[in-house]
Amino acid sequence: MSAEETARRVEAVLDRLAAHDDPGVGAAAEELVRVLMDFYGTGLARVLALTGTADGTPPPELLDDECVAGLLVLHGLHPEDAPARIARALRAAGAGDAVVEGFDGMTGALRLSQEDGGCPGTADATRQRIEAALACHAPEVTGVALERTAAAAPLLQIGSGPPEPVPAGAARPGRTPAP
Repeated sequence: MSAEETARRVEAVLDRLAAHDDPGVGAAAEELVRVLMDFYGTGLARVLALTGTADGTPPPELLDDECVAGLLVLHGLHPEDAPARIARALRAAGAGDAVVEGFDGMTGALRLSQEDGGCPGTADATRQRIEAALACHAPEVTGVALERTAAAAPLLQIGSGPPEPVPAGAARPGRTPAP
């Protein structure tokens, strides 16, 4: 189950409890979630301290794992800043060629550009993969604008005329004749 699915389930349960006739039930449920979050956050921080590399950073495998990355962000333990986590999410989504045009930390809006592959279905699938990866690695991103840019035209070499024929046995420019 993804972090996003788990968050939705927790929200649904809290909403049901908040709708209870006794308002204390909803408050108690929210307090229970806070206590569990503190407990698991403390445990996760301890795991990071025990498994960290010599410089104190978590092993890269933990930062690449979407579930673990989501938990680290949720508990304020992820060692990377938002731009680094956005780049990690793009690589995880197979969209490492996307260019971050801007990220507004206040609104959570992310603007990306990527060379157009020509197929609208591919663009939609790419956007979905990016959004799923961002939900885990950089959940502060609340909206993604993906601009498709035209592919660069291939460079065409144009000479001044047709090549001159080379007589048999003669050396071609830049080559040594065969013995």
